Amino acid sequence: MPPGSPPVPRSGPPAVSAAARALAARCESRVNELARRMARDAFERLPGYPDLPADVKDVEIAATVRNGLRLFLRRVRDSQSRPGDYSLFRERAAQRAEEGMPLHTLLRSHSMGVYVLWQALRDEARSGEEEALIELVDFLLRGHEAIVGAVAETYLDERAALFAERREHHRSLVRGLLDGSLPPLRAFEELGLHGPSLVLHLHLPQGPDPAASAVAVRRRIRRVQMALDRTFDTEVVCLLGVGGGDAIVPRRADDLTGQHRCEELSSRLRQVCGSDVRLAAVAAETAADVPAAARTAAEVVRVARACGRPAGPHRMEDVLLEYHLSRRDESSDRIAALLDPIGDRPELLRTLRVYLEHRQDRRVSARHLELHPNTVDNRLTRITELTGLDLASPRGTALALAALLLRGDAPTP
Repeated sequence: MPPGSPPVPRSGPPAVSAAARALAARCESRVNELARRMARDAFERLPGYPDLPADVKDVEIAATVRNGLRLFLRRVRDSQSRPGDYSLFRERAAQRAEEGMPLHTLLRSHSMGVYVLWQALRDEARSGEEEALIELVDFLLRGHEAIVGAVAETYLDERAALFAERREHHRSLVRGLLDGSLPPLRAFEELGLHGPSLVLHLHLPQGPDPAASAVAVRRRIRRVQMALDRTFDTEVVCLLGVGGGDAIVPRRADDLTGQHRCEELSSRLRQVCGSDVRLAAVAAETAADVPAAARTAAEVVRVARACGRPAGPHRMEDVLLEYHLSRRDESSDRIAALLDPIGDRPELLRTLRVYLEHRQDRRVSARHLELHPNTVDNRLTRITELTGLDLASPRGTALALAALLLRGDAPTP
């Protein structure tokens, strides 16, 4: 070849020698025997394989083995042909994934099949055919790599699809349980839940930008799900979105209120989503109690946010008065309207909220707001002038707190 000439591309693997083809041809009559040997003997040593039904071993698996053997022998006869049709391997991999066979068991069965075929070639080899045997083993291992890749890819794709399908089914069940569109006991049983539970409501800080990709949104939800699963040591059934959602977990005797695990979950979620993570857990004795428990948990979180409580786990005991004051009746709209005069003044609303949350201590409120105490005094005076509420009296303080809660104004970041 002249210097500088481009290399001539190879059209495929090197041709198999006549001696190697002759050796492989002597195994063709043993295809059925080898298939039975693998399906009924060699594979029996694999974990879980002995428990498979006899028809699966004798029909499906034996047919797959015969297909693999004939594919190998056909490629030996014509090594320049296409690598072969892996559709049956892919089909069987999808079936094994659906049946729950572990991937390592499936891949080990393919490797064991290669070993049995190598043994058959070795047994057929005669004196002087050592080079032909090495050539066939090299050819066998290169083909095995492609098959294992196709099998693993199909298996993982099928498992991912099954997982997504099951997760969506669980989401539908949780949605139906919470909104009352499904019978509670039926939904509970299908979700694999039994006995007393804890219903959690999660409020998460602003997630990915609205223009963010669907991948970023899914990644965030997946990380929240992982935090739930690790905290409660189970696959938690939940209905999650970017901003939070609801989850149902079994109640444990050593943590009846869920407070310890909620603190652990809050810590994990802060690492995933940021500092403004809020959650509450409410006990549900039966499946029928779950919808009410979910509403209560969501309301505890809403009240805690509205009255400026620090982020983290919230308990009903932490917001008992505020929760009571936030209940609606015929007077609610009139009480909420007391703050209408400052409704377009977020700095005044936030000052009022922080002032009430910090026990009407102007200096502590000033530090929290990063303002001078005199500025806080001026704002409080302005609130009194505009609303008529006397923040120095118990009645005025109670009315201001109730108005804040009934308005549902979220804390200003």
